[in-house]
Amino acid sequence: MILNASGCLDPLTAPDVARQLDAFVTKTVTPLPREGNAPERIAETGAGMLNSIGLANPGIHRFVDDVLPRLLELGPPVWVSVGGFSAAEYGDLCARLDSTGAAVLELNLSCPNVAEPEDEATSIVAAARAATSKPLYAKLSPALPDIPAVARAAAEAGADGLSLVNTIRGMALDPRTLRPRLATGTGGLSGPALRPIALAAVHACYRATGLPIVGMGGVETGADALELIAVGASAVALGTVLFADPGAPARIRRELAAEAASRGFAEPSAAHGVALDGVASPADALPNEKEQVGLKV
Repeated sequence: MILNASGCLDPLTAPDVARQLDAFVTKTVTPLPREGNAPERIAETGAGMLNSIGLANPGIHRFVDDVLPRLLELGPPVWVSVGGFSAAEYGDLCARLDSTGAAVLELNLSCPNVAEPEDEATSIVAAARAATSKPLYAKLSPALPDIPAVARAAAEAGADGLSLVNTIRGMALDPRTLRPRLATGTGGLSGPALRPIALAAVHACYRATGLPIVGMGGVETGADALELIAVGASAVALGTVLFADPGAPARIRRELAAEAASRGFAEPSAAHGVALDGVASPADALPNEKEQVGLKV
């Protein structure tokens, strides 16, 4: 039920943290190696953290041959985040990963580059679905003008689940020079400020699709995790909190169980969907609800 958000944990340098998770999500992998953006690439703010990493990664071939085998040795199921610059590239990435031990493929759809994001999501997910039999999760941006519509498009094209939400664009200035602190000017904002946005997105997309959702955005406590479950998330991912508290997965798991029990739920999953317009059982309102996949048992 507890994962990391993509890019927020290096499991090869912190294997004990990774083993606290029910599944580990990799940094986004692209067809070719990428060095990423120039520094500065990270800036702390009063509302959270900005990052502009630029999808730095070794490329799909080195990832499959060298990195993925070491990740699989850690124990938790591995979800591989993939990103490309066309539907065909997503399809090629998924085809390359289809015969590996990856449990789930997470499609990073968080930067649509066409006017109609529903069409973009449809073409990317359809290409990925044609290339692999592995479960596919579509990761969406909270900046989309109609995120439920994009979620529905992803579901209709073959997505098995959703990851909500990615960061939202922000800027921080150097207080002395009044110039942007990030070399790229803007970056993705994560942390506490993202939490209400994530709640709204999960709520809307679960009602629209009934798909399993990995909820993320500013989760720092078990109470935060329980709120995401209440609006429809079936799993919760930790992001910025991992930079300051490597023990967060185990701590939040304990807090989540205690928060659920204090409200009369036998287990956290019993609170699933209770915030959806008073419908205590989303299965009654959403008969096509699908089961969460790709987590260790």
